[in-house]
Amino acid sequence: MRHPDTTQNTYPYQNEPSWSRSEKGIARKVFDAALRRELQEVMREAKEMANKIKEPAHVWNLERHLTQRRKDIDRKYDFRSSRLTQVLGILLCEGRIAEEELRGLRGEKVKAIRSLAKVLSENAA
Repeated sequence: MRHPDTTQNTYPYQNEPSWSRSEKGIARKVFDAALRRELQEVMREAKEMANKIKEPAHVWNLERHLTQRRKDIDRKYDFRSSRLTQVLGILLCEGRIAEEELRGLRGEKVKAIRSLAKVLSENAA
């Protein structure tokens, strides 16, 4: 029987599957490509917003927008093994990655990622 104090320090993501070296490599490529695409989107948005600035005070709207986007991106893109399934599920739900990009991952991982993306999209609707 476990002592109550030992259960408090258990690994919080016990259901997270382990990632092989090759799967981590695939996940890294997918992750980096999605991040690069999202940052390119942020740059396009910023340029469009900057081109529309007519008043000095509007500069701060751009600054607020960029700060919020940076915070959102920093929160979302977390490459720790304990978060990869969730991160990839979010990216799939948002359309930032395609299922084809997950080719090479074991079936249970793709299934878990797809399942999470489906739940997230249902909750967003």
